[in-house]
Amino acid sequence: MSHRRSCAVLASACSLAAVAFASPAAAAEEPTTRELLEKCDNGTDSCVFHPEGEPEYYTDEAKTVGDPVYNCTDGLQRSAVEWSDTTSQSNSVGLSMTTEAGFGKAFAVSYEQTYEHTWEESHTESQTTNVDTRPAEVGWVERAPQMQKVKGTYELHFEDKFYDHYIWYVPMEVTGPAEDSSQAVSQHVRPMTDEEQGQCP
Repeated sequence: MSHRRSCAVLASACSLAAVAFASPAAAAEEPTTRELLEKCDNGTDSCVFHPEGEPEYYTDEAKTVGDPVYNCTDGLQRSAVEWSDTTSQSNSVGLSMTTEAGFGKAFAVSYEQTYEHTWEESHTESQTTNVDTRPAEVGWVERAPQMQKVKGTYELHFEDKFYDHYIWYVPMEVTGPAEDSSQAVSQHVRPMTDEEQGQCP
């Protein structure tokens, strides 16, 4: 690496540190995150995502899946609730990052090389869950999907200076479905309201 390019690397790193504290006028002279990421493999010599540490696994907030079932009979009722739920990826900068996008592909490749797992942009789970309700009760199903969060930094190298620097760094946090697609599925019941009972046949 030439002395000229080495200086550019240091200037870039210092520049990013300054962006967070820059005045609005100064910040306007820097590229936006979107501008930088859209250049990934589309105007750069190289664009690589460097993961930091291990993925953070967690259980997402439970949400209702399928349709609720109402017991308008005089006895115990078992209903088969069919449901399908899709969990998709997201990121801290709010940009779409499918593998068709350069920075999305760079992330997926780096993730697979680092953790030896394939990154899933989305995962769909479909099941039929039995729900038991007593007379005048309503039942429903909830799912809490397993998720993972990956933190890291994009490193973009340019042949010619881009906003006065050869190298730029973009921190990002990406969330998506965990490789283990197991999830917490639960059944719930409650008394029907007067209005709901009034709608029974």
